[in-house]
Amino acid sequence: MEVKDIVAAIEEMAPLSYQESYDNAGLIVGGYDWEVTSALICLDVIESVVEEAIEKGANLIISHHPIVFKGLKRFNGNNYVERTVMLAIQNNIAIYSAHTNLDSVKGGVSDRMCDILGLKNRRILDPVSEDLKKLVTYVPSDKAEHVRKALFESGAGQIGNYDSCSFNTKGEGTFKANEIAKPYVGKQGELHYEQETRIETIFPKHLQGKVMNALHQSHPYEEIAFDIYSLDNKNAQVGLGMLGELDTPMDSLSFLKKLKDLFHCGVIRHTPIIKKEIKKVALCGGSGSSLLRKAMASKADIYITGDFKYHEFFDAEGKIIIADIGHYESEQFTREIFYEIVTKKFPNFAVRISEINSNPINYL
Repeated sequence: MEVKDIVAAIEEMAPLSYQESYDNAGLIVGGYDWEVTSALICLDVIESVVEEAIEKGANLIISHHPIVFKGLKRFNGNNYVERTVMLAIQNNIAIYSAHTNLDSVKGGVSDRMCDILGLKNRRILDPVSEDLKKLVTYVPSDKAEHVRKALFESGAGQIGNYDSCSFNTKGEGTFKANEIAKPYVGKQGELHYEQETRIETIFPKHLQGKVMNALHQSHPYEEIAFDIYSLDNKNAQVGLGMLGELDTPMDSLSFLKKLKDLFHCGVIRHTPIIKKEIKKVALCGGSGSSLLRKAMASKADIYITGDFKYHEFFDAEGKIIIADIGHYESEQFTREIFYEIVTKKFPNFAVRISEINSNPINYL
């Protein structure tokens, strides 16, 4: 087992291309070809977590928060970041982080919060734009089904809750092969007419290499005619935050008490309870104050996240309840997501969840 095998399993769900521009997700310490025998999963990589990895014989740490956000110019051990990285390097321990890319996918951080609350009818609160591309290609009609199947298996054709989506138009293609061509149909030097099917399908941009490989492997022509278009459409499967509904509306105060219990909160900071009942819930793991307007536009009764500043609570304007449950508290179940990804893919691989509580905030 090598580091790249574990990384591939995580990035199949949460591609690095989905991380925010300020983020530093990915392999931070170590090489992709490093042999790995055991992994330790945590929320934050701090010195005590590296020490725990050493004690348990783990040579890979998988974290949600990257230990390095800004460039390090010196490694003198003057702060916890430098000391943590140095300790990992000294003990040949690789560190990999999936941060905002894991925040941005279904099945990720915010979706797990929905699981804990039992929310139904879920959708992404702030879907991303400019993530989708459209492939248009022309295939001999008798091979169209074969090519479509290969494209769908590569990940193309996913629209919301539907897969294998394409649009197909039949027509007539023409071409003339030169003297060095090896045409699938037709003869060298002769204009050929072929009944073809125009296949149109979409795919997220991070799958372009995989989709194009599928096209080239399945298409019978020596030279394939195709076009790729970048789309402005929102990708409803990718983005920050989630929106969902409770099966049965709850009294607002009762819901807040349940929220505090489920997420083991020391305290919940919230705006005045202006809603009699809670039915529609918006939420975002981590620091989600920037999505408040999205939550309000969705007509959610409550918005759950962490790290709201004092003046930002006024922005609720009496239209929504803000519930700040804390950064750590909103993301604590992320460790279970990593554990499930790795153990499902590699059931015999030794992986443990860190026993260290890395929350730097305490409540009196």
